[in-house]
Amino acid sequence: MERILVAMSGGVDSSVAALLLKQQGFEVVGAYMKNWINEDNIIGDCPWMQDIDDARAVADQLGIEFRVVNLMDDYRRLVVDYLLDGYQRGLTPNPDVMCNREMKFGVFARYAQAEGFTALATGHYARRLEVGRTIPNAPSSIPTVGPALAPASVPSSVAKALEDKKPSASIALRADPSLGLFEGLDANKDQSYFLALLSQEQLRFARFPIGHLTKPELRVLAADAKLATATKKDSQGICFIGQVKMANFLTAYVPERPGPIVRATDGKILGEHRGLHYYTIGQRRGIRIPSNTDDKAYVVTGKRADDHALLVAFDGSEAPGLWTNECRVHSLSFIGEPITRPQRLECRVRYRDPRVAIDFIPEVALYSFGGGAAQIKFAHPQRALAPGQIMALYDGEQLLGGAIFA
Repeated sequence: MERILVAMSGGVDSSVAALLLKQQGFEVVGAYMKNWINEDNIIGDCPWMQDIDDARAVADQLGIEFRVVNLMDDYRRLVVDYLLDGYQRGLTPNPDVMCNREMKFGVFARYAQAEGFTALATGHYARRLEVGRTIPNAPSSIPTVGPALAPASVPSSVAKALEDKKPSASIALRADPSLGLFEGLDANKDQSYFLALLSQEQLRFARFPIGHLTKPELRVLAADAKLATATKKDSQGICFIGQVKMANFLTAYVPERPGPIVRATDGKILGEHRGLHYYTIGQRRGIRIPSNTDDKAYVVTGKRADDHALLVAFDGSEAPGLWTNECRVHSLSFIGEPITRPQRLECRVRYRDPRVAIDFIPEVALYSFGGGAAQIKFAHPQRALAPGQIMALYDGEQLLGGAIFA
């Protein structure tokens, strides 16, 4: 019998995950990952004590052991430092994706293995299935971006290198990539995007008990079982930091460095900003520059490193740098076999966006530099691609992996 550790956050999703595994006859233990307690008194609600109480109450109802695992030092090193470093370098990091890879299915999973558990379960709306199994409602093909990618569409030097060169040890083909990660059946709650950087090894140890449910169905199960979290609202905020606004979080840790706000269309200086780390590409609120033009609003279109300038323009298809037909990604990570040849795939450029068809063209660097890079050509122009954010790669409903926008 599998002995499964369930990551219980104090919310209804992970509570039902534990409930279902218990009903299925597994030996289940619940554990709360104690990652952050807001010792620096950042403005906002960080309800970690209430979350622990709620998770413990559900564990007591289910009659399972409950633990609190202190991972604060690891979280600060692997997630918070990554977040702060990214913003200080003008990037837009994704702490939720990194938390899943480095913490939940990294440090926490290794704790579970050391404690003798055979799997780690979470409340993610995602499905872990054997590759090749028929997936209900999965599209039979991927939309076409343009003419078929013939060998001539890739430089001959690149094609030759892709043909001849063998994968390096850092991205060697995994021995048995027989498990796939698929979207949750509830399209409104699917969280596969946040799992884009997981490896095959991490997926093998993971379990997603609620991925086949819709949120309303899950709420009914929680209510029928009279779980203490049955009516608890979903949390929104930085991964495991609670209801803390990003701006308040950054104010506490990143020094302000003012610079000019520059209109991208003509170079005119419109004002001054407090620091580039407060802004991301596509942002409209908080710029604090009146447009003085009816039905027009400024939007952030870029950041300039040499003079620390924030570039803005009127929001629209003509805004310089706001829309793009192609981009470059790096730090490629695949759940199964690395993709080493040009292919038609789909991607999500951010969590709530629909999948979009792309031409995926890997670079020779795929075999030379950790994780590799690729050129992406979109079927339709994409808005506000921020360096540092995550692109998730799909084949229909199957999540293939992910990368970071350059």
